Amino acid sequence: MELLRLEATTLSLGDRVLSLDREGRPYHYFRQGLTYKRALDGSLHLRFREGERKRRRLPREEALAIYGETLDLARRHLQDPERRREALRWTPEALLDPTPYRRAYLWPVGILPPDAYLSVVLQATTGCTWNRCAFCSFYQDRPFQKRSAAEFGGHVEAVLDLLGRGRLLRRGVFLADGNALALSEPLTPLLEEVGRRFPREPVLGFLDLFAGVRKEASWWARLYALGLRRVYIGLETGHAPLLALLGKPGHPKEVLPLARALKGAGLGLGVILMVGAGGKAYGKAHREESLNLLAELPLDRGDIVYLSPFQEIPGTPYAALGLEPLPQVEAELSLWAEAIRRMGLRAARYDIREFLY
Repeated sequence: MELLRLEATTLSLGDRVLSLDREGRPYHYFRQGLTYKRALDGSLHLRFREGERKRRRLPREEALAIYGETLDLARRHLQDPERRREALRWTPEALLDPTPYRRAYLWPVGILPPDAYLSVVLQATTGCTWNRCAFCSFYQDRPFQKRSAAEFGGHVEAVLDLLGRGRLLRRGVFLADGNALALSEPLTPLLEEVGRRFPREPVLGFLDLFAGVRKEASWWARLYALGLRRVYIGLETGHAPLLALLGKPGHPKEVLPLARALKGAGLGLGVILMVGAGGKAYGKAHREESLNLLAELPLDRGDIVYLSPFQEIPGTPYAALGLEPLPQVEAELSLWAEAIRRMGLRAARYDIREFLY
């Protein structure tokens, strides 16, 4: 069966389902219990279950074979002439080629919250203003740099060239990298450019607590007027000793006035907590104090509390601490989620291993 939508083309062929963007590029392919996803850099990623959920990036020859398979399906089964032309102008090698992505993104996109996976990512900055969190390796490969209005305009053009009609699949604009909302006045012309190029699209972005507390409440109202709609705060924990261990400055309680200012400006919040951080030594205090702090926040059903199962990354300062991990992180995450839902709030899983842009 051929399903033609404004933003995508889907072929449903029994145990195979292939979805193509309006540039004709496959972005999702399901075959006999295996799910293949193409990232914008051309890489192909496999998701499957063997008891637990597993994932891997396919090596070149395997990726080329799967791309060839998807193009063959399009050749044999697509009936609509326009959609057929979109798909068949590609080759497996062109689908795998990272060159267009590298023209658009000076550095690879590091991480996004799950509800922003289909946003258009625009790098107002590269890197992170802090970049000293003991657990994080996302931005260790790049310096922090902010883009001028002219540089940002060129970047927007390159991203739109990369997406082409694939932009139809995407909703909203995520202002990257790790802490772009830490900028002050240099941020305003960039948001104005976003508003011109993506009218009426909501703008989203990360904000670290220690950067947000320095801003006046009126600043967030200005950013709301320029299109900002949701802010994601990497709170990580409500337990102050653990926050210090994780390499983050400040005190968890500082989120209270910041959250009030953000909500007062009309912004939605995504609050991120790392379940399992600190291991067994901090487990009980981490959960109790984090839940107590959440209960004090002015959150509503439009906001999201993201629970991220903690991933210890080899080579980070955190890994060098040698803390004994929690034996059952998934069970712990369920306890947190149940408690948060009893507060009348939305809890959602945020597994960094699932991210693909």
